[in-house]
Amino acid sequence: MTLRLFYGDFPFWRAETCRLALHLGGIEFEDIRMKPEDWQRMKATGELPEGGYAPFWQVPVLEVDGKPIAQTAGIARFCGKLTGLYPRDNDFLAAKVDEVLDAATAITNEIFYDSRGKEGDDKLRARQALTQDYLPKWLGFLERVLNENAESGWFVGKSMSIADLAMWRLLGWLTSGVLDGVPTNILENFTGLQQLHNRVDSLPKDGKWMERHYGK
Repeated sequence: MTLRLFYGDFPFWRAETCRLALHLGGIEFEDIRMKPEDWQRMKATGELPEGGYAPFWQVPVLEVDGKPIAQTAGIARFCGKLTGLYPRDNDFLAAKVDEVLDAATAITNEIFYDSRGKEGDDKLRARQALTQDYLPKWLGFLERVLNENAESGWFVGKSMSIADLAMWRLLGWLTSGVLDGVPTNILENFTGLQQLHNRVDSLPKDGKWMERHYGK
């Protein structure tokens, strides 16, 4: 099986979940990191570098033996099944993983849509409003879901899944300081989410991957 994953050169959860799943599973793939001009061409024509094609003119896209799979959750599930990070024989646990992936998508969309078209102080105020209401509410939801499986410390089942990888990178994004108006200590009242983030962050293979691609 030949795999090619298309996305930008940054550790955003939409692609990094899949990159890490394949890396942790020891599955070889071509990690195609798009340049700004690649993004512009893709948005205008659907064309990807090296002959790839984005079905919905969006990335990430995973190409499997020359055939594309689009949409974050679909790609993540495919990679999770290949690597044992997504339940194959338990529909309930699979749905619980999907639940976390969809929550990550909802939070991401709200952040982008709420500030779309805004600049300067208007954008900052929109982000600050999210920080006061929307984000604490949704982080609380996620903390409760995590606590419901507190015996293992993972979101679903007894071991790490793509749900944990996705949330690790989403929380890393929220606390990174790159989102104007979102404080880096936004997780200070969510002990479980902090512990989950730190637990994944401390995995040797994850640490080596992040350092190799993004530095310390």
